[in-house]
Amino acid sequence: MLSAREAADLIQDGDIVTVSSSSGLGCPDAVLAGIGQRFEETASPRALTTIHPIAAGDMYGIKGIDHLARPGLLSKVIAGSYPSGPSSMEPPRIWQMIENEEVAAYNFPSGVLFQMHRAAAARQPGVFTQVGVDTFIDPRREGGRMNESTPRDHVRVVDVDDQEWLFYPSIVPDVAIIRATTADEYGSLTFEDEGSPLGALDQAYAVHNNGGLVIAQVRRLAKGRSLHPQHVRVPGILVDVVVVAEGQLQTTQTQNDPTISGQLRSPVGQLPHVDFSLEKVIARRAAKELQAGEIVNLGFGVSALVPHILVEEGLAQEVSWVIEQGAVGGVPLLDFAFGCAQNPDAIMQSVDQFTLLQGGGFHRSMLSFLQVDSHGNVNVNLLPGKRHVTAGVGGFADITSSAPEIAFIGSFTAGRRDISLDGGQVDIRSDGAHKFVKDVASVTFSGQRALARGQRVKYITERCVIELTPDGLRVIEIAPGVDLDRDVLAQADFDLTVSPNLRLMDDSLFAPAPLGLVLSPLRLHDRVDAHAALAVPVPQHV
Repeated sequence: MLSAREAADLIQDGDIVTVSSSSGLGCPDAVLAGIGQRFEETASPRALTTIHPIAAGDMYGIKGIDHLARPGLLSKVIAGSYPSGPSSMEPPRIWQMIENEEVAAYNFPSGVLFQMHRAAAARQPGVFTQVGVDTFIDPRREGGRMNESTPRDHVRVVDVDDQEWLFYPSIVPDVAIIRATTADEYGSLTFEDEGSPLGALDQAYAVHNNGGLVIAQVRRLAKGRSLHPQHVRVPGILVDVVVVAEGQLQTTQTQNDPTISGQLRSPVGQLPHVDFSLEKVIARRAAKELQAGEIVNLGFGVSALVPHILVEEGLAQEVSWVIEQGAVGGVPLLDFAFGCAQNPDAIMQSVDQFTLLQGGGFHRSMLSFLQVDSHGNVNVNLLPGKRHVTAGVGGFADITSSAPEIAFIGSFTAGRRDISLDGGQVDIRSDGAHKFVKDVASVTFSGQRALARGQRVKYITERCVIELTPDGLRVIEIAPGVDLDRDVLAQADFDLTVSPNLRLMDDSLFAPAPLGLVLSPLRLHDRVDAHAALAVPVPQHV
């Protein structure tokens, strides 16, 4: 067993270091801080490349990658997401380095990054996938590059059996820094207090199988071989160094909540009530898309409110939520604790959850958006008018590549607005910046590819509902009190079409009282039809 500072001494200049974390969830913050401390003291290690399949750190006390964000220490970073926080806070140092061209930086899909570790562990050349085709990750666009200092050559387009695939070459890490709850004296790891094991096992395999160093940060140490073998997620044969950090947080601003780790199930009625707001109205309308018995993926943002709507409507058990970090069932948490769920039915490894998501083994996804354009493309990875990402692509590209149905959920305009809910109507007195634009700043989701694959796509806002059609974006519902021409058509930078059967959104959505929501049951042929439409031929030869 070593201290975090002593473990940092084992990392060499030029090492490729993979870190298991999702924002605050699972972040080995003490070890990362030890590396930063060593660099301040000795100017070493230098020129590290770090890999973060989901993200490392947040803006609320778990600094994660920001411990390493120093010129000279960090030369390249590859991440699914990057730390983010309120605009009132100073941007994370990693963003500042990216904007100042002080580090090469890629933003790749989280599921693909996990698969790249499995490929490295098995000595395979890389990952073939259609995740990311025709998005900013495609080398014919930005290739996942976040600034001009980043080389273009990491992702390639390959034609196989008349299908376009992206090839992501394996990256072999020298060091893995992972986190668990308990280690025994031989290095075996259990995750009983964690919200998810994330990708710790595959990251450890990728490093161990290639002769590297595996460092595990844990909360406590147990007697050798005293851990139940069924509970060990990472065997001690893979672990070289254990660092004990007794005060590690379970996730963002959470010391330890046993309902997150599945050690306790709390009454659903104890969940916090969501105050009535425009965001809640949007989530309520999105909830009306659901069918009882569905498996539904959720993303960060407004969409995370939807399970709480079902709780308030007494329908908490009607839908099984799956989130990329690994939770199945339960009620996903809100804000920057998103990634964990209270009362989960199961907690999978992230890489296994992405097998479900990339393979389309669910019914629909509900995700947020920054911009939508005339082609139905969606941007979530680049702030309009800025050079840096928001949190980044995360699992968004993995999820949207095969989701049979997608609801993009968010406000119709952005920034300062004067909009009120009065008597079951929407009163728009002044509006904000346009989010429905001619061309998005960066393509995170391809509308044309979705149409070609038969995916059903809607954009749900507080004032209207829009669907993606071969003829463009069509308004199919409008909120009571909203003027179609002034508040919808004039607030888009391109021509929206209007359905001849334009419907009025249910006025009960816009009042605080419960909806009395009833979900129709999922029928077997709906499930079969949805997945058959998205079947993609698997290459028979390369």
